[in-house]
Amino acid sequence: MNDRFDIVQGDVSIKDGRIAAVSSNIAERHDRVLDAGGGYVLPGLIQTHIHLCQTLFRGFADDLPLMDWLRRRVWPMEAAHTPATLRASARLGATELLASGTTAVLTMETVHDTDVVFEAVAESGLRATIGKCMMDFDADVPKRLQEETRASLDESLSIRRRWDGASGGRLHAAFAPRFAVSCSRALLEAVASVSADHHALVHTHASESRDEIAIVRKISGGLSNLEYLASLRLATPRLCAAHCVWVDDREQSLLADHDVKVMHCPGSNLKLGSGIAPVPEMRARGITVSLGADGAACNNRLDMFEEMRLAAVLQAMRSRPGILPARDVLWMATRAGARTHGLEDEIGSLEPGKRADLIVVDRDRPHLAPGPDPYSTLVYAARGSDVRATIVDGQLLVDEFVPLRVDRVQVAVEARAAAHELAGRAGVV
Repeated sequence: MNDRFDIVQGDVSIKDGRIAAVSSNIAERHDRVLDAGGGYVLPGLIQTHIHLCQTLFRGFADDLPLMDWLRRRVWPMEAAHTPATLRASARLGATELLASGTTAVLTMETVHDTDVVFEAVAESGLRATIGKCMMDFDADVPKRLQEETRASLDESLSIRRRWDGASGGRLHAAFAPRFAVSCSRALLEAVASVSADHHALVHTHASESRDEIAIVRKISGGLSNLEYLASLRLATPRLCAAHCVWVDDREQSLLADHDVKVMHCPGSNLKLGSGIAPVPEMRARGITVSLGADGAACNNRLDMFEEMRLAAVLQAMRSRPGILPARDVLWMATRAGARTHGLEDEIGSLEPGKRADLIVVDRDRPHLAPGPDPYSTLVYAARGSDVRATIVDGQLLVDEFVPLRVDRVQVAVEARAAAHELAGRAGVV
């Protein structure tokens, strides 16, 4: 996935956590040789919109539109999280992500106990930029999610001091105001200011559903979602806006002019009935559009291969076949994801000097044959369960389909028990 889209039949050399060489035949001795078995070796997939705190909500919040989904299921369950259930949720999510080929995520957590998520992700080996959810405005949320403006900002700054650059630079901290519906003008203006001071990413939701947009117009005195954020000085290259399903020409121009990053979540948008984002139009304007599964509460799967396939076939239906071809979708899942993270010089392609974040996809599965075109095979035919090995920062985390740092059966058993406890406390059983 370099600028030339080279396809090399050969080897990858890793030294000190970085890619040392990509060549047809590397003869130099290494401490360890991983036999890829003729499989596809490619950059680890990069998801730019995830909620690890919601992994335990899988199956508890189905078949609801966005605002009902939030108010009746997601917010009560987020409020009911304890450090123990939050840790179980993050461990389950990280295990699933790494096993299915995702090596880096941009994730928004809940309002409280975000340190627990950092700790769980640090142990997992996953690369992540994590933000504490910020909410100080919506009276419809449970009391435990209602923050004071100053307290929300102070806690986010404190988390950034503790965690940004941790685990050898594998972990970073973002500011994560949930969306304009649940954040005051004062909080959003403050986030714009501290983001500029700290050169930090701002991770939020924008223009996901028509109901949300109507609420924002009422709050802002008639502005659209993106116009409102721009009026508060948030429209910068550091702004990462999830969804952007309902963005007209003027808003797309605003996104392009300010280099705002868009995170497309096709599976979530379908399940919540939100709509289909105008991805080809945004990309044609030069907007960086990456991919994410969103949370397990509104997608149920965190499989990036599924999101790649959906991204391509939805645009074929919405416009015409080929308007978002497989190679472009794989670019969105790697290079565009790296750019959204602000890590385009570090990850996203297999090139000497970049961090050794890569995966091996088995080619011997019947559904991957004959496979004349690697891009087509990976986007249209492959599944997360085809990932044979996952490496992050040169560390082998999944080998022969098995996670090495955790017992995946134990993780699932702990998650089921934690989810039962959590759902009972939240009153959603």
